[in-house]
Amino acid sequence: MNNKIKTITIKNMKNSSLLFGVMSGTSLDGIDIVLIDKKNKAINIIDFINIPYTENTKKKFLALHSNQHSDLLKSIEMSLFHAKITAIGIKKILKKLKLTAKDIKCIGYHGQTIRHLPKNGYSIQLGNAGLLSELTKITVVSDFRNRDIQAGGQGAPLVPAFHNEFFFKNKINRVIINIGGIANITFLPSDGRIIGFDSGPGNILLDHWIYINKKKNYDNLGKWARSGKLINDLLLNFKKESFFKKSLPKSTGRDLFNINWLNKFNIKKYTAEDIQRTLLELTVVSISDAVKKYCSNIDEIYICGGGSQNKFLIERLESIIDINVNTTDKLNIPAQQVEAIAFAWLAEKCLNKEYNNSPSITGSKGYRILGVIHY
Repeated sequence: MNNKIKTITIKNMKNSSLLFGVMSGTSLDGIDIVLIDKKNKAINIIDFINIPYTENTKKKFLALHSNQHSDLLKSIEMSLFHAKITAIGIKKILKKLKLTAKDIKCIGYHGQTIRHLPKNGYSIQLGNAGLLSELTKITVVSDFRNRDIQAGGQGAPLVPAFHNEFFFKNKINRVIINIGGIANITFLPSDGRIIGFDSGPGNILLDHWIYINKKKNYDNLGKWARSGKLINDLLLNFKKESFFKKSLPKSTGRDLFNINWLNKFNIKKYTAEDIQRTLLELTVVSISDAVKKYCSNIDEIYICGGGSQNKFLIERLESIIDINVNTTDKLNIPAQQVEAIAFAWLAEKCLNKEYNNSPSITGSKGYRILGVIHY
């Protein structure tokens, strides 16, 4: 049991350092807002809410993801919108807990990614940090990825540094797998030589395919995928994607794994549920292949992110890796709150002028302080 993270009630918060973490993932399912009390290396979870995107909001963000779409005005409008609804969520928590802006040290604000192209020198997250700071009267730290990219790194994944701080355990080789829109893997070996990288699609293709076919935001428990049949030839073609063969460091996103990528594989001749089944297998196999390649003598595997709720996906992953898989709830942190908490932690390190990137993971030229501060 990890004793660094626990959930507490408001009465235990006296003399605390309170931080908000705000995360919007590539799954486009909404905004996660968490309030934590961080004292030294202990994190106490105070409150958490999710603000789901409406169908219209999701469509607008998806349109801006398109490589052919570069509408600056729409991007600005969605940035302002994102900040406004985030501020509403933060104020809701403050009111509930009878706190004021003066009680909060900062907000770690990731924003909504619409481009992640480190090879071109940039990553774009929509969300207006200045407006969020103005509306909440709280210091906001944002734009974490671009500082790492300008130092020659991938700008992702950034959360393995947090995993190392709070999930590392002596004499245990532990793997943390975050299955959001994109799946990323952190290997925490007992010798301390941390490895972290994106393995490929997590929920991104699964969510998009079920949305196109059934107007559902996600495949509940993987039931629809379970109803389909695996198309082995299609899976083999999926696996030919050059990203899977790329050496570390590496990161990816919706810029690669999107509906246009899927349509390249002549999928019209297959049933929708069989495609869903095969997409799930792609997520599972790309994760398991990466784990087998880069993680040795594994003792424990923990899952976080939305994919942790996909029962069929977890069953398939366990059967292929042949290791019992748990969620990070077993380590006292809810699986769907890990990333939001991580950005609160990254934000505080920025405010404290502490390095918060991992050059060995992102490939940057050295340690840097990531984040732009709005007081």
